[in-house]
Amino acid sequence: MGSIPMQRETDFRASATAPDRPGPPAVVRTSLPGNPLAPAAARRFVRAALADWTELGVPAAAGITDRLADDSVLLVSELVTNAVVHAGTTVELLCRLEEADPGDSTETLVLEVSDHHPSRAVRSDQGQPSTGTPEYGRGLHLVATLSESWGITYRTGTKTVWARLPVEEVQAGQETETYTNDQAIQRGLRAAEILAPLPKRVTHDTDWVNRGALTFLAEASDLLAGQFDVDLVAALAGQLLVPRLADWCAVWFDDASEGSGRGAGGEEARLARVWHTSEHRIEELRRVLEKEPPRLPAAVGSGAFPVPWPGEALAGEPSGTALAYRLTAGGRALGTLVIGRAGLVRFPDEVTGLIEDFSRRVALALSTARRYQRQANISQVLQRGLLPSKVAEIPGVESGVVYEPRDKGGPGGDFYDVFQAGEGRWCFALGDVQGKGPEAAVVIGLARPWLRLLAREGYQVAEVLDRLNQLLLDDATEAADAAAAVVAVAGGQGVPQDGPTSRFLSLLYGELEPYEGGVRCTIASAGHPLPLLLSPEGEVREAATPQVLLGVVEDETYTSETFELRTGETLLCVTDGVTERRSGRLQFDDGEGLARALAGCGGLDAGLVAERIRRLVHEFSERPPDDDLALLVLQAR
Repeated sequence: MGSIPMQRETDFRASATAPDRPGPPAVVRTSLPGNPLAPAAARRFVRAALADWTELGVPAAAGITDRLADDSVLLVSELVTNAVVHAGTTVELLCRLEEADPGDSTETLVLEVSDHHPSRAVRSDQGQPSTGTPEYGRGLHLVATLSESWGITYRTGTKTVWARLPVEEVQAGQETETYTNDQAIQRGLRAAEILAPLPKRVTHDTDWVNRGALTFLAEASDLLAGQFDVDLVAALAGQLLVPRLADWCAVWFDDASEGSGRGAGGEEARLARVWHTSEHRIEELRRVLEKEPPRLPAAVGSGAFPVPWPGEALAGEPSGTALAYRLTAGGRALGTLVIGRAGLVRFPDEVTGLIEDFSRRVALALSTARRYQRQANISQVLQRGLLPSKVAEIPGVESGVVYEPRDKGGPGGDFYDVFQAGEGRWCFALGDVQGKGPEAAVVIGLARPWLRLLAREGYQVAEVLDRLNQLLLDDATEAADAAAAVVAVAGGQGVPQDGPTSRFLSLLYGELEPYEGGVRCTIASAGHPLPLLLSPEGEVREAATPQVLLGVVEDETYTSETFELRTGETLLCVTDGVTERRSGRLQFDDGEGLARALAGCGGLDAGLVAERIRRLVHEFSERPPDDDLALLVLQAR
């Protein structure tokens, strides 16, 4: 947000923050994450609020016109974008309609955008005198022009930019203003001029203005925000700029920001993407650019910096202008964006300002994509460590496994295991931890090794559950005590308490002992969907009785059941991601749906049974699964 004098600030600043002020007739607020998705969410939120107020007949909403709606969306979009780039924290957005005060016939629309990093000083626009705390961008120029009054309110840990837009009075029987295409074009031109650098608004790049700078930035933000791969972000940046605003562009990644320890500023940068209007020139341009990565002085900030024209690679275009922009987010240099246009002595000022704003959006998308990729890599490593590298082969038993975490990039709350516990003994487990992500990983990382250890120490099925139950309870108590100590040190604030509820575990655990003609199976179910046994004749029955979850009841005594798994019989074990799969109000297991599905699997081997059940679960609803899905099939041969 650009730094300009607050020339039209009114006494609204005080009234806006007064806690005892009576509430206005229509108020909505929301929290937006500090990532590239925030501006698009803010635009949708404001449009939805205005539409709802109009539909509900809120008195002050009678004067909401298309023009007011467009101004509001434009203003909020730019302010949220700048707040995310500036602070990177959660953004609070408030939108309210205020009825006219006595003696004043004008209602007002109030917009407030707050961030939670108000003390961070950032540069102002180059060449402009500083008139207060410097800010990013030129968002406040837009606020000052479109709003009736505006201001900045600082509270502890929060900075809020607020603005009031007049709602025009509409007489009885009068229709609200319609917005023609010509008016919309003029509105876009005026807003584009507002966002152009102040000393350089006289001369416009007509081509840029006609393309709609604001629409371009909004659409670019939405497209970039949807990418979680850094190379795709770089590719999109090139396609958005060429040929709209440049003949060619290139994106370098600063690998030092990834922790490699190499130099910033382009010395060890990686050329990620090169784009040119003529595809046959891309490879030659890449070859030349790789020789000389751009080296930008630290003082450049995010502004444009001239770099040499790569004439060697551009035969037929011996001269032109090239500009470099540092891609920075969260105070960290992520890379460099370079653009070039042939036949120009200098880029028009409006284009340089637009691409500076665009480069901040690219940097924000890169930062989000890198965080996502790092988290995905960590999650994949965790996932590999929490699941068996292979399923043990059991003599006389064929197995089939399906495991599909809801979050494909992270550890799920379900787990399975099949392992040898000793001479002639094999064990299997299928579990479901309350919660997802790191909390679930902690419990799985605790439960799986203990299951193996207890089984190999010779403990029977019920004894294993008894000891695992106590282990979870002890661990939950220790976690709660540690959390309480941290809360005490922190003065009782700011640290979420951990407790026993985060250690609940449903588990189906069993032991297999093959013998001539079949397999002896001992099994116990602790708060888990009951296993089903399919006979060769197509009959299905439950193979265990329900017992309480692990980690809930102190000194619980578990029991097990033993039966013969005869040749051709199939044991199906599933998690609640199967039984509770939803289609509207129905669940997959309503009316013994899982048993009917298993009954239709007669004659199939274990792998095909697992695949058929998986397919039926997916086909049960058109919506993607909203829980992890895991199933284990054991079939006596």
